[in-house]
Amino acid sequence: MSDVLVLDRAATLAALDPDRLMAAVSDALVAVAQDRASAPARTAAFAPNGLLGAMPGYVPGLGLAAKLVSVFQDPERPGRSSHQGVVVLFDPEDGSPLAVLDAEPITAWRTAASATHSALALAGPGPVVVVGTGAQARAQVALLAVVRPGVPVTVTGRDPAATRTTAALHPRGEAAPDIEGAVREAGTVYCCTGATAPVVRRAWLAPGTHVSSVGGSHGPELDAGTIRDADLFTEWPGAAATPPPSGAHELQGLPAGRRVTLLGSVLAGEATGRRSPEALTVFKSTGHAALDVAAAYVVHGTVTGRAGR
Repeated sequence: MSDVLVLDRAATLAALDPDRLMAAVSDALVAVAQDRASAPARTAAFAPNGLLGAMPGYVPGLGLAAKLVSVFQDPERPGRSSHQGVVVLFDPEDGSPLAVLDAEPITAWRTAASATHSALALAGPGPVVVVGTGAQARAQVALLAVVRPGVPVTVTGRDPAATRTTAALHPRGEAAPDIEGAVREAGTVYCCTGATAPVVRRAWLAPGTHVSSVGGSHGPELDAGTIRDADLFTEWPGAAATPPPSGAHELQGLPAGRRVTLLGSVLAGEATGRRSPEALTVFKSTGHAALDVAAAYVVHGTVTGRAGR
């Protein structure tokens, strides 16, 4: 164990090279869609104010890792939650541990990468809006600042000061005080909250809008009307087929035969993405261990100089 790399939050974040992360997350999503990744459904132990989840996974070419993460509501900030824990990377050949990494930046940035891939693959024209001001929203805005620095981003949330701070992470970021007003003008909506009830309504979404919903660990972020009318995309089949905490609150009880397309299949060119300019599309993220593997691979490679690309 003396050779195991141990990184705190700041060091883990510093090693998450955005371009390499986007490439690795794309590889992981495709591997999941092609059934080449090994990752059981997330299990969790529940405490009064949150849960502790366990997420092991293996992705060919990226590695073997496991995450232990706690997701707890913040009683002083309603609608916010924290994701704290560790990701342990193992050698896929002999099983020896290679690194222990802080799970919070890994979770936030790999989730932002998958949401960004969904928008790049599925969204049409129109303004980009980020709903939320917590850690996940900040990671989303910061990633967009790297991969789409020339595209304006509007950030909206309930806390005006936090909204302005989050918007400042993007060179063309602007703060908007009214969530409904911002969403009504959007072509792409990144919903990044710790909500326990819907924060985006179907009536606010114009034809052709794309929604990347990555929050909602404690309840639905989107209302039933949005799910009813949208073409649905997820990271893995269990987002709709398993109950929370592995599955999405919004995707429980879908009608028989309702199609849910894997984002990796779209990225691989094996499935259709947007059907028409007017179609409403929703990417509902629940998180997946393969994405943690991808992010841990990037961090370890960056620090050790073994970066694959």
